[in-house]
Amino acid sequence: MKRLHLPLLLICVVLYGCPYESYYSIDKEPLQPVDENLLGKWATMVNRPAYEGDHREEAIKIILEKRSDMEYDISITGYLEELQRKKLIKGDTIKATGFISLVDGRQFMNTLLNGKVYIAEIKQQNNSIDILSLAEHFTNKFIKSSAELKTAISIHYKTKPTPVYDEWFIAKNLQRVN
Repeated sequence: MKRLHLPLLLICVVLYGCPYESYYSIDKEPLQPVDENLLGKWATMVNRPAYEGDHREEAIKIILEKRSDMEYDISITGYLEELQRKKLIKGDTIKATGFISLVDGRQFMNTLLNGKVYIAEIKQQNNSIDILSLAEHFTNKFIKSSAELKTAISIHYKTKPTPVYDEWFIAKNLQRVN
């Protein structure tokens, strides 16, 4: 019986260790103009959960550039080992596009990468930003449209004491750098 616990634990870690990905964005198309306050180069040190009590801190840099009046070009460098293992990227930089959607007054980045959309809440405070990726299990509903995704996010934030973020894919206290 004890041999069964380890595989079940590993399956749970794998299933609960993924950012939310969808074929749908929150809005079918960009509706919000580019937020000039988000543009630029941002950097921070991120804590990485580790196995067996091992703790790591890694540098990460995110560059947000204006692609159009409503879209961003996104480049991320730094800690990418976990993304490479999940075969989300190759190389040392993530190149993606994105746009902002609003859900109940909260900003969310719809990041388009490899034909899928990843959703992260964007929090701006003073001169820093937080990028908080929703966890794969933030909803147990099978999403079939942008409208359903928007509703699921709204319900999640209204009913959970704290939002469910993916600890492997969050960047807090990003500071503007040159």
